[in-house]
Amino acid sequence: MTKAELYQKACMLPLLPGVYIIRDKTDTIIYIGKAKRLRTRVSQYFREGVPHDNKVSQMIAHAFSFDVIVCQSEFEALVLEASQIKAHTPKYNILLKDDKGYSYIKVTREAWPRLSFTLQKEDDGAEYIGPYTSSFAAREMAESAQDAFLLPRCSRRFPQDLGKGRPCLNAHIGKCMGVCSGRISCEAYNEAVKGAVHLIRYGKKDIIKNLTARMEEASERLEFETAALLRDQIAAITKVTEGQKVVVDESLEMDVVALAGTPDAVCAAVLRYRHGRLTDKREFVFHDRADLDEIREEFLPRYYLDDEEIPRIIAVDVLPADADALRQALSEKRGSEVQLYQPQRGDKARLVEMAHTNAVERLARERGRAAQEQKLLDELAQLLGLPAAPRRIESYDISNWGDGTSVCGMVVFREGKPSKADYRRFKMRTVAGTDDYASLAETVARRAGEYAARTAAGETAGFAEKPDLLLMDGGRGQVNAAKAALAGTALADVPLYGMVKDSHHRTRAIVDGDGQEIAINMNRGTFTFITSIQDETHRFANAYRRQQMRQKSYSSTLVQIPGVGPKLAKALMDQFGSVGAVRQADAAALAQTPGVGPKLAETIYAHLHEAE
Repeated sequence: MTKAELYQKACMLPLLPGVYIIRDKTDTIIYIGKAKRLRTRVSQYFREGVPHDNKVSQMIAHAFSFDVIVCQSEFEALVLEASQIKAHTPKYNILLKDDKGYSYIKVTREAWPRLSFTLQKEDDGAEYIGPYTSSFAAREMAESAQDAFLLPRCSRRFPQDLGKGRPCLNAHIGKCMGVCSGRISCEAYNEAVKGAVHLIRYGKKDIIKNLTARMEEASERLEFETAALLRDQIAAITKVTEGQKVVVDESLEMDVVALAGTPDAVCAAVLRYRHGRLTDKREFVFHDRADLDEIREEFLPRYYLDDEEIPRIIAVDVLPADADALRQALSEKRGSEVQLYQPQRGDKARLVEMAHTNAVERLARERGRAAQEQKLLDELAQLLGLPAAPRRIESYDISNWGDGTSVCGMVVFREGKPSKADYRRFKMRTVAGTDDYASLAETVARRAGEYAARTAAGETAGFAEKPDLLLMDGGRGQVNAAKAALAGTALADVPLYGMVKDSHHRTRAIVDGDGQEIAINMNRGTFTFITSIQDETHRFANAYRRQQMRQKSYSSTLVQIPGVGPKLAKALMDQFGSVGAVRQADAAALAQTPGVGPKLAETIYAHLHEAE
């Protein structure tokens, strides 16, 4: 249907509350919304001359038809909308992506271990404490432990940098023990790291008592520097573990929500207070959106009705238009009354202002980061002679192992940032043995085939998007193999280069099909950007290979047990971590695995020990 036809249809809708479902020409649901008056809301989308932000304009451009579900009340429409969005996850509804994911505290395994906060668990032999569902809480714990035990946060490496250069500012102001000075022994440093890990895992408990005893022993042995270090650690721990002051009533559980916007983005900040203290902060940025009221009306039910903990009080900067219906829905889900209101004065009003400040600052950081990323893309375009900055960059890397099996990882950088939703993995179908060139050729040929099929079906996202730049992990051979595979396809005109490394496995240059290298190490920004793409592609491909190896390992061992299929084998691996650990477990422990009862547990145990 044309936009005019959709408008005519919308004008025939009733002035009743309900939910509307907009579809594209492939009959895919692309947006779900609710309305107090269906005719008024839906007709606004298709009436000529009504201004919309970029995201809504894109949705309207792809709209081909719509359906409505009339409801008895605005409350019923709100609940139905939330359930339908959760079931269908339409492309143009807001996506609640923030930094909540799984976070870890990393402790490296080396003579002088380092403690840090990280968002990703790597297969690097380090100890990872976690996972934590709140990156805010994990970062706070890591920084508190570093402060308490005066651990270094600089980039210096030990023992290589001991005694080289002057100690940093943190050492001068008493926030670091000054390992770089060379006055701290390796033993004393490792004790501090152990104490920090203990503080993270178990809290304050008897750390002060143990440190005080060690300080007194050091004083008796006339080891005054060690005693002074322990004294400083005791003082720092005492200061850190005093914790954040209570900012609201100790018995109060409350969320504070505020939104801020720019002409091209909106940020929603949520501050979570429990027992009177700030325990978590979450920020959600919605790009290509500018209508604060519309985002607010969609955000609050999406956030709280989608399996999120609902507090007793939610303080907001501005009440949404459907506040009464939302208050009723939140109260029903919580099982008790929820107070949703806009504080006008006092401490709670100041907390709302603080949430708004956080939202404004996040948007400022996003704008600064976007400007930097645009600069990097412009520099890369100039370096490679591209007509415009590459908005979508795809990078490919082959990973194989000893039995000749190969996989490929495809990583996508959109507007200079990793777009993990667009990452794809390929398992070779036609290549026999280890052949990186042939594997790469098969992968990009399949990518071109997917592009042709998806665009023919009218799709516009994912594989239906044409990349602006293709990067292969490798040199001239990889580039030529990929070019030959893409010849005659719709992707044949996409600029294609290789990323070559030096003898130390570090990114050295970009190479074209003629083997001509384009140096990038003279431009630090471009060098860092290309290195991050190559490293991320290598990580993603290797992670997929390791996953396949693990699956092959347990599928060849556990799946051979009568009654154990791939699903149960995976459950056993998730429960115990390895086939060896499964073998060491007794029948009672095996029976605790979801899907494994006492009888099957006995069968598994007997099968794994029958040769003993």
